[in-house]
Amino acid sequence: MRKELEKFEEIQRQVLMPEGTEGVEKQHALGKLTVRERLDLLFDKDTFTELMKYAQHECHDFGMEKRRPWGDAVVAGCGKVDGRTVYAYAQDFTVWGGAIGATSLEKICRLIILARKASAPLVALLDSAGGRVQEGTAHGFHHWFAENVYSSGIIPQISAVMGNCAGGAVYSPALTDFTIMVKDTSQMFITGPNVIK
Repeated sequence: MRKELEKFEEIQRQVLMPEGTEGVEKQHALGKLTVRERLDLLFDKDTFTELMKYAQHECHDFGMEKRRPWGDAVVAGCGKVDGRTVYAYAQDFTVWGGAIGATSLEKICRLIILARKASAPLVALLDSAGGRVQEGTAHGFHHWFAENVYSSGIIPQISAVMGNCAGGAVYSPALTDFTIMVKDTSQMFITGPNVIK
């Protein structure tokens, strides 16, 4: 039993810091907070409940099966902001630059649906290199954008661009009610010069 508990404690550590202290240091060196630091500042203390905390991607191409961080590249859940229920998801730039794959999209879409059913505001903290190319292009971005559209006029949707917002990740904030950007840090663009070339 002790061995199993130690294993679980290690998983818990990895959930909180999927890329270890090195990933945290890189974020801080860029003048940015980590995904969990951002969520801690957003939510009232000890009110955040995480959704799909132990989800992992299912890609087995290009060596992806060797690296399957817990939670993938998105932290999603709900809690209280000034005592009011709010749903939020935040992209984790320390995991593949916040690149979005099928598991990340599933988490995001489930959360938007839950927010809509609860008639609660939705906050997106965006920091992503865009789609995860190792998983191909057909892994569900259209579902994400459709959920933004279905929720329009039903719940407030707020996007905060905290860093890069590229490729597939740039469309969602354009579909939400409010888009906030961080001066000198945020960028929104369809794709980089190499992809265009």
